[in-house]
Formats: sequence, C-alpha cells, structure tokens
Amino acid sequence: MRSAEPVGRFLLGRAIGRAARREEAIVSGFVERARLMDEGEIRRALTRIAHEVLERNKGAADLVLVGIANRGDRLAERLAAEIERIEGAGVPVGVLDITFYRDDIGLRAEAPEVHETRIPFDVTRRNVVLVDDVLFTGRTIRAALDALVDFGRPRSIQLAVLIDRGHRELPIRPDFVGKNVPTRHDEDVRVLLVEVDGEDAVQVGEPEGGAA
Repeated sequence: MRSAEPVGRFLLGRAIGRAARREEAIVSGFVERARLMDEGEIRRALTRIAHEVLERNKGAADLVLVGIANRGDRLAERLAAEIERIEGAGVPVGVLDITFYRDDIGLRAEAPEVHETRIPFDVTRRNVVLVDDVLFTGRTIRAALDALVDFGRPRSIQLAVLIDRGHRELPIRPDFVGKNVPTRHDEDVRVLLVEVDGEDAVQVGEPEGGAA
C-alpha cells in the first residue's frame, strides 16, 4: 500500500503554490484577473506605432516625443529607439510630469506622487507626440496638454498610447494606439515595464476590496 505522506506533501505544495501566485497577483491593492499583452505583443505594438508616427509625419524631421511620467516616458524612449532603427535618425525625448495640472489635485486624500519634468528642447514649431501608457477618461491628457503648452507652441500635438480602454469623459482621441481594450469602468488596467516593474506586461484586474 502506498504511503499517504508523498500525496499529502504534493497536495500541500499545490496549495502553497496557489496561495503564492495569488499573493503575487495582489500588489498595491490590485488583484490581477487577466493578462492582455506580453513582452512580445508590447514590442510589436510599439514597432507598429513607430511606423505609423513616421508615416503621419513624413519622417522624423521636426519630430519630438514627450512621455508622461512615469511609464509614458519609458514608452517614449522605446519609441524613439524604434524610430531611429527604422529611419536612421534620432528623435529628442522629453519627460512631462502633470501632477499639479490635474483637475483633481485638491480632491484626493493621498499625497500626489511628483516626478521630474525634463524637456531639454524647444517644442515651438515642432510636431510633438505625447506618449502615455493607458488612455482612460482623458483627464490625464488634458492636464498634459496644459502642461506642455507652457514650454512653447508646437506645430501639432499627437497622442500615442499603448492601451485605450475607453470610458472617455473628455473629447480626446488618440492618434496612435497599441491595443483597444473594452473594460468595465470599475476595472483597473496596468502596464508593467521592465525598466520600472522588472517585466513587460499589461494586466487587467480590480482594486482589492472593490472599485476605487
């Protein structure tokens, strides 16, 4: 007769593994339900967006990228690298913090997370591609537009996002989209990037304990 001890250890190991995976999925009050994009899909989406940006602007002349901190800036750097690989021309990249331009700055209980703004070039008469990770209500982009015009008067401002999840509250539409993702309003979509999070992925889930 086989001992029950190995079977018991096996079942215990499976239970521990499931608990560990659930603990990993619950990060900063976020419960992951599904993965929408992996590393390869993100890479291919950015390559496609780079081609579309070059086509729209007829090359890289007078083109600059400005990423919204703190993941849009990483995506902007990747897009610039792709554009240089395709076109053979470098594109300036800036970082924009929109914290104090938000229309809910006095309405949130928690202290805002402030990042550095670095735009070491003149945006006047340039074609600016504003880059963000997730487009939701449009309020972040509205704040970014207000912040950006403090640095000059661009010839045009175009918007590139990795994920468009819908539920717009303002009349804002992206020019370049990596992936359109239908979501519920109470769901959360998070972009993970290796530079910040140690991996590339797009997750959909919920705030732990319900909608935020």
